[in-house]
Amino acid sequence: MAKKDAYGITQPDVGEWRGEKLCRRYIADYKPFNFVDGEGVRCSLYVSGCPFKCPGCYNAAAQSFRYGRQYTAELEEQIISDLAQPYVAGLSLLGGEPFLSTPILLPLVRKVRKRFGKEKTVWIWSGYLYEQLLAEPEKRELLNLCDVLVDGPFIRKKFVRDLPFRGSLNQRIIDLHTGGEYRI
Repeated sequence: MAKKDAYGITQPDVGEWRGEKLCRRYIADYKPFNFVDGEGVRCSLYVSGCPFKCPGCYNAAAQSFRYGRQYTAELEEQIISDLAQPYVAGLSLLGGEPFLSTPILLPLVRKVRKRFGKEKTVWIWSGYLYEQLLAEPEKRELLNLCDVLVDGPFIRKKFVRDLPFRGSLNQRIIDLHTGGEYRI
């Protein structure tokens, strides 16, 4: 059963939080041609729903699984079309908690890989640690389709202003092809 850790962040047991049970197919926002969510020009999809409830979360409204609007086939087509622009480096998946939106993100990222192969990178942010994601099949499947993971919950006591691509020092930027941390 989920419980709060020393930083006030709700932590689940392995397998307790599952995308197919929690996801309501809502997104908080979609921002094409974004310059802040990863390297290069990105198309950023912010999913809704996050039970970690990190104190000081920069996107607290997106913690609700019903925040924002429904994810649609039309939006998915728009994302693929936007990614086709030659100046776009890739797709960024943020939240909310992307690994609890696997019912929408797995099909989307599969389409991105089918259409663009490795030409476009996929960055994904998570309150889970990399090691936790490896323990659950649905999360591991999504992880295997991505290139870069920014892992770990936001911890206000470890906040550093202007830290590239993350909010607190505990969060790691992991190259998923090598398993090593990015040094930015």
